[in-house]
Amino acid sequence: MATITYLPQNITHEALVGDSILDVALANGLDLQHNCGGVCACSTCHVIVKQGMDSLTEMEDDEADQLDEAEGLTLQSRLGCQSRITKEVDIIVEIPQLNPAIAHLFHEGATAD
Repeated sequence: MATITYLPQNITHEALVGDSILDVALANGLDLQHNCGGVCACSTCHVIVKQGMDSLTEMEDDEADQLDEAEGLTLQSRLGCQSRITKEVDIIVEIPQLNPAIAHLFHEGATAD
């Protein structure tokens, strides 16, 4: 079994090969935003892989295109919905923190007030 540690919360959850970073977060009640429902149509589930990049599926063109819109993009950036575990290892990801004044807008069904 693999594990995924989510920073900055420093919470670790077990995961199976084939699970996505987003699936594991949601199954364990972790608030990883996903406006499109996890179908690679936005960049709100953006994470930064700190450890275990080689244990995730390779990035495809659709994901790379969506990541161009992500705030705080790095060379280790991935979309949580597209990053599936391929090996039983320990993976560490950071969930970038959004400006608190607009963070509520990045949740499914959110509206501007």
